Amino acid sequence: MLASERRSVAVVALISMIRMFGLFALLPVLSLYAADLQQATPLLIGLAVGAYGLTQAGFQIPLGALSDRIGRIPVILLGLAIFAAGSALAALSDSIYGVIAGRLLQGAGAISATLTALITDATRAEVRTRSMAVFGIGIGISFMVAMVAGPLIAAHFGVNSLFWIAAVLAIVAGLLLGLLPEIPRPVQRASWSLVPAFRPDLLRIDFYVFLLHTIMTATFVALPFLLNDRLDMALTDHWKMYVAALLFSLLIAVPMIIKDEHEGRSQLIGIAVTLVLGAQLALTFLGFSVAPVFLALVLYFAGFNFLEAGLPARLSKLADDDVRGASLGVFSSAQFLGAFSGGLIGGRFLGQGRPADVFFVCALLAGIWLALQGFGRLRRESA
Repeated sequence: MLASERRSVAVVALISMIRMFGLFALLPVLSLYAADLQQATPLLIGLAVGAYGLTQAGFQIPLGALSDRIGRIPVILLGLAIFAAGSALAALSDSIYGVIAGRLLQGAGAISATLTALITDATRAEVRTRSMAVFGIGIGISFMVAMVAGPLIAAHFGVNSLFWIAAVLAIVAGLLLGLLPEIPRPVQRASWSLVPAFRPDLLRIDFYVFLLHTIMTATFVALPFLLNDRLDMALTDHWKMYVAALLFSLLIAVPMIIKDEHEGRSQLIGIAVTLVLGAQLALTFLGFSVAPVFLALVLYFAGFNFLEAGLPARLSKLADDDVRGASLGVFSSAQFLGAFSGGLIGGRFLGQGRPADVFFVCALLAGIWLALQGFGRLRRESA
């Protein structure tokens, strides 16, 4: 990569890492915290975990399209300001409905598509996959740090402190935009039509990321209860399981990302989905002791991290240049709609207090995904 490309990718990846930390740090603790709030029910707990995904899904396309017209930076600043306001609202709330309202407002700061589009504006096509991999790995690192820090911070200062930290980090992320080099403005189309963003080959990737984040959010609605109730792990010890599993998962995920950059083989998506499927089945049927749960998380994080990096890289190369923001908006909308759906699924199937029910539904979703991936590959090969 050129020096300007390296700087742009590094700054955008850092902004995304800081912003996503505020969301990820809540994942391992929010469902337990929400259970103690006024008027909490299992369904409302799941909604509190996944609510941000609904407004993220609703605003990614219009904000992504707006960034194609007025530029990426103004849209990013607007989204960060809204995210900070939502974080403050949730921090000040003492009822489940207030937290849900704050999470919905957090999600309205929907800039994931615009950040991804900014990377594509700043890089050449021949280094696009590498750039997206750096972006995805950065999010993976943020995820890993958040899994460690979230429970520790919550145990010492309360879950409310995580919302305040998210608000402050959003402000810091906005200041980091000043470190970006000059990046060409996106090509502006005469038409506002979004039809090119809904091509079948793009929608297939959009559906894959929907499934990925449905499974991820549902898993993290149920997983804290599995660790806390079935394995008798204190909340302050959950991070040990997460960080060890994440580190071991990199031994699988990183070689897959490197191979994907050089070869771009669609079979790697099938392998990653198989890892997610195996992990969910292990959590369903073997979640009675630490060792099988740990191995399941290694497999899950390996598949998740590869897909989190590989799917946007594929879509950014396929999308037309003049609707890239809108195309990535559709992708991000599918991603966060998956997060919302996963929260509802997790809350619904956790209603009887059995985390295994949630993991089994996630296994079914992964099985459907694997079947669709194999069917789609056969159709492309025969065409």
